[in-house]
Amino acid sequence: MTRKYEMVYILSPTLVEDQLEAAHARVQEIVAANAEVDSVEDWGRRRLAYEIDDQREGSYAVITFRAGTEAPREIDRLVKLQTGLLRHLIVRLDEKFVPETDKE
Repeated sequence: MTRKYEMVYILSPTLVEDQLEAAHARVQEIVAANAEVDSVEDWGRRRLAYEIDDQREGSYAVITFRAGTEAPREIDRLVKLQTGLLRHLIVRLDEKFVPETDKE
């Protein structure tokens, strides 16, 4: 059974342009090797809510993907090994969730 997941990750601002592109590509390769990628959004460089490793900014990206229940654990393990990665988070998206828009 496949489920839908979303991964947000932040790369270090100390990476030069070539290193940044390579790091984004590597993370996307890891996800694609273990799951079916739905979309990739590059949010660009943004200010962090708090300092991480003495950095005040980071390069954000979001990947949504479909995978079995074991794939997120393997993706998490492999992504942790990437240099230049400040933080990442994988969450399962609940397809049954419908936001409350209008209450009567």
